[in-house]
Amino acid sequence: MEAKRAYSKVIAGTMTWGSWGKKLTTTEMIDLMQFCRSLGITTFDHADIYGGYANEAAFGNALKESNIDRTAIQLISKCGIQMVDASRNNVVKHYNYDKAYIIWSAEQSLKNLKTDYLDLFLLHRPSPLMHPAVISEAVSELLKAGKIKNFGVSNFTPSQISLLETAVSVSGNQVEFSLTANDVMYDGTLDESLANNRMLMSWSPLGIYFKEKNEQTARIGATMKPMMAKYNATADQLLLAWLFKHPAGVYPVVGTTVKERLKASVEALEINMDLEDWFLLLEASKGHEVP
Repeated sequence: MEAKRAYSKVIAGTMTWGSWGKKLTTTEMIDLMQFCRSLGITTFDHADIYGGYANEAAFGNALKESNIDRTAIQLISKCGIQMVDASRNNVVKHYNYDKAYIIWSAEQSLKNLKTDYLDLFLLHRPSPLMHPAVISEAVSELLKAGKIKNFGVSNFTPSQISLLETAVSVSGNQVEFSLTANDVMYDGTLDESLANNRMLMSWSPLGIYFKEKNEQTARIGATMKPMMAKYNATADQLLLAWLFKHPAGVYPVVGTTVKERLKASVEALEINMDLEDWFLLLEASKGHEVP
């Protein structure tokens, strides 16, 4: 398993860089890449489906034009989801983990990102039809060819990872984890990652706090208010600091394109949240005392 320090602790999520979000131009993408690098954010998270299968190519064009040293950054991508999209001849959303498709997907990502290798290649979501031996054959071929450096998964349960590891080593898992979505602390996902020194990435690390106004977010807001003064921190920084406190060593995938929030995300690494504050926030999220 690769050293986790090969990736930046805060990962830049690119899902909203293209047509699914901000529709950044090539110049704007280059500027954002360079800004991320100035903060020490060197890892960029992709998936083939982002932007309707178009984000990777847009990012790749910007990367090529930027003249950024490829060895100075890390690229993560995912495959497996087959969407119903104009660019694909699909009649139903499904998952494809056939050997040929996995290899083809990785090679397409390489072509679109204009790179010779992916630092980490993930299966995007588990399929009920996936077979570990078939996946192992594809991954082994990609590793041997140097087209991917490491293999992992996204949104997999501990039992699904155990199934895969009967045939292939899994170096990381990217899951939904935040103060408002913390089931992975109780279903064995984080325990499994910690026990096996597996890289644990969190997508949507701020949860629904800024997206929804409900009883849960109101409780969290009231609990955080005095902490914001105590730690001289913003709400998003405290939400990330709460994640960083977990011993699984979470790598948040931060999807914002706003420079101030990217900077704040990195600064959150300096916050050492007190033990009781961590549990106060958990209690606020749950709406009841910790059992």
